[in-house]
Amino acid sequence: MLARISCSHVVKTATPHPGGFQIGTDRALANSGTIRETMPFQRKSARKDREPLDEPALYEYAVRTLGRKMRTVAELSRLLRTRVEPDEAGEAKVQAILARLKEQNYLDDARYAADYTRMRQENQRFGQRRVQQELNRRGVQSETVNETVTAAYAELPEPELVRKYIERKRLRQPTNDKESARIVRNLIRAGFSMRAIYAVLKAWNVPEETLAAIPESEPEEER
Repeated sequence: MLARISCSHVVKTATPHPGGFQIGTDRALANSGTIRETMPFQRKSARKDREPLDEPALYEYAVRTLGRKMRTVAELSRLLRTRVEPDEAGEAKVQAILARLKEQNYLDDARYAADYTRMRQENQRFGQRRVQQELNRRGVQSETVNETVTAAYAELPEPELVRKYIERKRLRQPTNDKESARIVRNLIRAGFSMRAIYAVLKAWNVPEETLAAIPESEPEEER
């Protein structure tokens, strides 16, 4: 709709923007004695909800998803539920796809946990507790996590792991209490035990009073 309103001197144009009208001088219309007022642009309608997938299409979606990135059963289940009806029929399709993928060895939490643990050891040099926490957050069953991670770290002395992590992060020997506390927090987040952390600090000749000020209890699992 276009409205023209008489004006004796200065002519201004009302231009639409997301918040409503914006008024500005329109030199081109200064001699016409009019104000042009236009209706705000209408927002585009929200995208329609995606149609639920049938079982064959859901299977193809699952395979493509696994092809892009490793997933646990819990992670893939959450994704599949976003592509089906939110009822028993949709859940039945999800469970059918999960069973099919497991049978075809495309989906295996034990293998996922083993591969994930190995990568975290070799690439990030994380400690055992950190890897356990991350696998738990990804929905792997606790029994599988404990068995896999314990076996993977059984032959790896923790002090050696700490040394490799320090080398990777290029951590330097602390020169004061503040630096010592920062290194302790770093090693705790990396998943190392307090006993291993104490050993590192003692090797760096950190004063006993500083060691005594460090809490002996390990932090709760990160969320």
